[in-house]
Amino acid sequence: MPEYKAPLRDMDFVLNEVLNAEQHYQNLSGCEDATPDMVGAIMEEGAKFAERVLSPLNQIGDQQGCQWDDGTVKTPEGFKEAYDQFVEGGWPSLAHETEYGGQGLPESIGIIVNEMVGTANWSWSMYPGLSHGAMNTLNAHGTEDQKQTYLTKLVSGEWTGTMCLTEPHCGTDLGMLRTKAEPQGDGSYKISGTKIFISAGEHDMADNIVHIVLARLPDAPAGTKGISLFIVPKHLPETIGTDNGVSCGSLEHKMGIHGNATCVMNFDEATGYLIGPENKGLNCMFTFMNTARLGTALQGLAHAEWGFQNSLVYAKDRLQMRALNGPANPDKAADPIIVHPEVRKMLLTQKAFAEGGRAMIYYCAQLVDKVERAEGDEKKQADALLAFLTPIAKAFLTEVGFESANHGLQVFGGHGFIAEWGMEQNVRDSRISMLYEGTTQIQALDLLGRKVLMTQGESLKGFTKILHKFCQAESDNSDLQQYIKPLTELNKEWGDLTMKIGMKAMQNRDEVGAASVDYLMYSGYVVLGYFWARMAKVAQEKLAAGEGDAAFYQAKLTTARFYFQRILPRTRGLVETMQSGADNLMEMDQEHFAF
Repeated sequence: MPEYKAPLRDMDFVLNEVLNAEQHYQNLSGCEDATPDMVGAIMEEGAKFAERVLSPLNQIGDQQGCQWDDGTVKTPEGFKEAYDQFVEGGWPSLAHETEYGGQGLPESIGIIVNEMVGTANWSWSMYPGLSHGAMNTLNAHGTEDQKQTYLTKLVSGEWTGTMCLTEPHCGTDLGMLRTKAEPQGDGSYKISGTKIFISAGEHDMADNIVHIVLARLPDAPAGTKGISLFIVPKHLPETIGTDNGVSCGSLEHKMGIHGNATCVMNFDEATGYLIGPENKGLNCMFTFMNTARLGTALQGLAHAEWGFQNSLVYAKDRLQMRALNGPANPDKAADPIIVHPEVRKMLLTQKAFAEGGRAMIYYCAQLVDKVERAEGDEKKQADALLAFLTPIAKAFLTEVGFESANHGLQVFGGHGFIAEWGMEQNVRDSRISMLYEGTTQIQALDLLGRKVLMTQGESLKGFTKILHKFCQAESDNSDLQQYIKPLTELNKEWGDLTMKIGMKAMQNRDEVGAASVDYLMYSGYVVLGYFWARMAKVAQEKLAAGEGDAAFYQAKLTTARFYFQRILPRTRGLVETMQSGADNLMEMDQEHFAF
């Protein structure tokens, strides 16, 4: 059976040695209790739960899936019991306000626990994960009465939550949605419509499910300007066990994440309550979406880490052929496949993406802390930087996470295609990450079109200034020049490319769409290069000082060098393709595609 072991040493390295978490928490209001000892204890306990409780259920969830019967859904064996343990341990309340039953810890600590939980069993993790987004939405936009009624139950884990956006005829284009909300004169509304692809929409793990639903009021303007947001519980709080007109019509038959119930949800004059202002639901909804997008970036990391761990064990054990420079293990019939350069390339690619992705996500999580707890310019700058990095983290890390999952399967050869090893499940489970919470293509348009070009490049400058200052500070560090020189060049090129695309787009707006995905992936490789350079700097300093585990730091330097020599050069091809223009995509008549 495949296994998961929480990479606590690397998590601690990123958190404390690279990102200086102790100082980060001490500088934020309400985070003073987040000492290294406390955070370390949380990580240890989270690792035990992930490794001992959730990891053994991962394949069970895939094999059994969820079972639908006349509107009710039964989750796989052990899922409900694991959720009960999760609630008993206080995990749902970790990073929420004490006023509503939370423990008041910063969001970045919750992200650390979510990484372990999600890597051990992504399908299971989606049940509390969807609740987290619902909690953030209620906390930001709900009334005090709504918070006391719903948020407290979600924070405790007694109830779970969802977000109901997509309808059969509209996905990303939410302006087309048809779900109706009829006011009743008593402050409530009757919600009617059908939503699809609703993760954790129905299950047997909690007594109630709080749906956050987008719907349209009778006199609402057309398009996205006429969408409102509503709380629609499965059971009204005062009548738990009584139908509220919310039902699961069916389960989707999916490629992966079989352990999570992806539902068609029917709302038949279900009682709901408005969250936030009328016709401003899309604005409120983005509180949920930004949480979800960072959580989906975490999924890219999870599948890269899981694939790496299990393919590494296999590569050390599997005997096939001989090393090209002569037998590495002459006493046996063949050498372990880890001696072969191409196998090592696949392992190192997974390692580079997992460890680099961890640094990127933990950095973004600290920005979330600042947005939530800092004030003034610090809060404003963190918000702008997070807005810029979120589409990169979501799209780039899920793309390379899927690549890594495929490398993990490939290391196993034919055995990777066999279910018992778990590698094909990892590939199937990871594929959805590039689709939900906005596809890679949508994230790319958001990054290049909205975040970069519509701000006249200001959001890009917020990060390129950070990169410039880092490279400038290390310009005399001879040991780091193999990282600083290419980063300096890429940082300048990034701005130049942006200006060229922007100028072309002034004549033809299709130029933005034609360049956007290549631009996002280019951006992702550069951002990851920045974090690998920072990790290399710390590793070099620790080695020079003779501190800590020398082998660990040496491995960091070796992986950083691999990333800069083997992965970062992918930017060269992306420069060519993003500058090739829109004509090679748009000039063919649509009828000619069939020839």
